[in-house]
Amino acid sequence: MLDGEIMDEPLTAMGLNRNWLHTELEKVGVAPENVFIAQVDSLGQLYLDLFNDAILVPQPKTKDLLYATLKKCQADCEIYALGTRQQQAKGMYVKCAKKLDQTIKDLEPLLKR
Repeated sequence: MLDGEIMDEPLTAMGLNRNWLHTELEKVGVAPENVFIAQVDSLGQLYLDLFNDAILVPQPKTKDLLYATLKKCQADCEIYALGTRQQQAKGMYVKCAKKLDQTIKDLEPLLKR
C-alpha cells in the first residue's frame, strides 16, 4: 500500500490478495485509508507506517513466538533426556536438543531484532 491505495501487483507477486490485506489490517484495527505505507517482508509479516503517528500499531510477534517455541522445544528435549532411564530414548532426546540448539543459533540473526 502507498498513500492508502492498495497495489495489487506486489501482493499478487507474493501470493497474497486484497482479502488477506484487509484481514491483516482488521487484526490491528487500522483502516486502509490511514495507511501511508504497508510492506510485507519475505516471511509474510505486514509492517505499517500510518499517516497519524499517534495511532499505535502493534508490532508483529511471529518471530519472537517462533524463537520462544524453539527454545521451549529444546528445553523439553533436555528435560525428557534427564527424565528417562532408557538409554536409547535418552540418546535420541540429547541428539534432538543439540540439533535444536544448532538450528536456533543458525536462525537467531533472523529471529532477533
